[in-house]
Amino acid sequence: MSRLRFWSVVTVLLVLSGCQQEMTNQPRYEAYEKANQWPGNQSARRPVEGTVARGEPLGPVPQTLPFELTPSLLQTGRERFEIYCTPCHGMTGYGNGMVVQRGFPKPPSFHSERLRNLPLRHFYNVISEGFGVMYDYSARVPPEERWAIAAYIRALQLSQHARPEDLTKAQRARLQAQGSGKQGAAP
Repeated sequence: MSRLRFWSVVTVLLVLSGCQQEMTNQPRYEAYEKANQWPGNQSARRPVEGTVARGEPLGPVPQTLPFELTPSLLQTGRERFEIYCTPCHGMTGYGNGMVVQRGFPKPPSFHSERLRNLPLRHFYNVISEGFGVMYDYSARVPPEERWAIAAYIRALQLSQHARPEDLTKAQRARLQAQGSGKQGAAP
């Protein structure tokens, strides 16, 4: 019985030793390795024109917010802004985040005239592709959340540059009543 077991184990070992992992041992390039047969001697190649990454939309990026602006969307935008954007841009978007206070280059204020006049798609594109020293966040932030962040940036801009003439008469009256109530109230 033990002889049979011995020869069974030997047979199994011989069969398994014949297996090869040729796919793991095939010729390949390591990241950024030089490749003389390719243009520019680069092994890393650009994707073929028209290639769409998995999970990305197939159509063109819309010029405006592709879905309804809701309080929930703005809340999502605020949460993602606080996670990804405040280290550089600060809580209010003036470009005074914590990393800037520690010597990192200051990003432009979202409240500059130039950025206030740009369409939402600009902010979506910057989040997607990066700009200047800001790297892209496309791997970290899905497209729907990029739009939510862009909408929240616009809300930040409007909060800092609201004009009384933008309000309805009822809103102005309520604002004036609140202002006069605070002045007459005792501390």
